[in-house]
Amino acid sequence: MSSVFGKPRAGNLGPERLLHSSIPDVNVAILGCRGAGKSEDTYTSEETVDQQPVLLRVMDTADQDVPRNCKRYLSWAQAFLVVYSIDDRRNFEGCSQYLDIIAHHAKETQHDYPVLLLGNKLDMAQYRQVTKSEGMTLAGKFGCLFYEVSACLDFEAVQHVFHEAIREVRREQEKTTPTRPLFISEERSIFHQAPLTAKHGLPSCTFNTLSTVNYKEMPTVAQAKLVTVKSSRAQSKRKAPTLTLLKGFKIF
Repeated sequence: MSSVFGKPRAGNLGPERLLHSSIPDVNVAILGCRGAGKSEDTYTSEETVDQQPVLLRVMDTADQDVPRNCKRYLSWAQAFLVVYSIDDRRNFEGCSQYLDIIAHHAKETQHDYPVLLLGNKLDMAQYRQVTKSEGMTLAGKFGCLFYEVSACLDFEAVQHVFHEAIREVRREQEKTTPTRPLFISEERSIFHQAPLTAKHGLPSCTFNTLSTVNYKEMPTVAQAKLVTVKSSRAQSKRKAPTLTLLKGFKIF
């Protein structure tokens, strides 16, 4: 399938490798049984997906009827494309083995890998043995995206599938990107000064503007003590009103 998408990777890219070194890359492995329309090779292609350049690397495996030597692509790939031929039921049934292997690998590594299930050879629809509904059901069972294409006739459809794989990899990378911690500057106030207007002849009180330093110096609930402060009119005949404050606040 990748023979119509990208180009074979040379052993030494020379100046081209230096050009690609600044472009983020995405590794996609194509899996499936013999007859699904694959070839054993690794390809590279510089693509632009959502206005962002990316170096797409595709490993096109060529297993016979059962998965073999899985470690070579499980440890390399960031996304997996599982392919079957819609005109071969046995080919389709073999996809479950690959999907099981990928699911087991994801569980072991505690990492979610994008997986796309692809029905190939849509140009052979008159010989179809696997319905589209069956493909969608299998994809739903393993939480995969599902597509049907003709690799030999519809380049744009194949390109779209690979671009979707790239988008899925980017989404997974965004999930694992650490969040930058939030710091509050000591010079920046958390609360603005809130004066209390004098009423009934009582002296006015203000709460200090709190910074992070002042906040740490405030007494905790366990350490706070009640303090009774008499009004300046304590000499009057009537009983003087009082203010009850938490120790640690200033009275002006």
